[in-house]
Amino acid sequence: MNTTPSKTTDLSKTASPADDPEKSSADAAVTEDPTATAVPAEDRDEAAVPAEATDQAEDDGLEPEDLEPDPFTEARHGVGAGATAVVSAALGIVALTGAWSGRVAAERETLMGQIQTAGGSSAAQQISEIYGDAWHTTALVNGVFAVLALLVGAFVLARPAFGTPATRPQPAWIRAVALAGVALGTLGVLISAGMYFDLFLSLPVAGTPAG
Repeated sequence: MNTTPSKTTDLSKTASPADDPEKSSADAAVTEDPTATAVPAEDRDEAAVPAEATDQAEDDGLEPEDLEPDPFTEARHGVGAGATAVVSAALGIVALTGAWSGRVAAERETLMGQIQTAGGSSAAQQISEIYGDAWHTTALVNGVFAVLALLVGAFVLARPAFGTPATRPQPAWIRAVALAGVALGTLGVLISAGMYFDLFLSLPVAGTPAG
């Protein structure tokens, strides 16, 4: 009778990490960072989008902050040109309606004419000294305001063609107000010139005394 020795399992022998390399690598991956948490796929996609946009901006030679314009920078754009255009239009209105400085200068000329003719003078001289000089002074002051309105408006319109080129075109409302200032200034210059040279109304002529 043949007897075969029974197999006996040695329970003291266990598989070592060297015997199972796949298991050892998996265990190392799990125990590498015990504090790490799993990130959902949606969050990973959202986090990857800004990074891709930043890389694309760097490839194009742009800074990350250039991707979206600063609202404060947009609000400040054209403030100086707009204010200058409004000043031009205001000067044109003053040139047509008259300024307090023109009235003061006219009253001064009237007073000086009265003083000069107080000692006795002809009627024609009185008209010229008292009325004519005041009229011409008013026209001269209004003409100065008209010329200023014309120059300031022309400067606003011509400014984009000189200096450093602007990143964006000049707003339409600035050009419209500047054009209004140029038009008012031109009209004021014409009217003031007509007043100064007595083209619209001539000085009164004193009648010849009877006798």
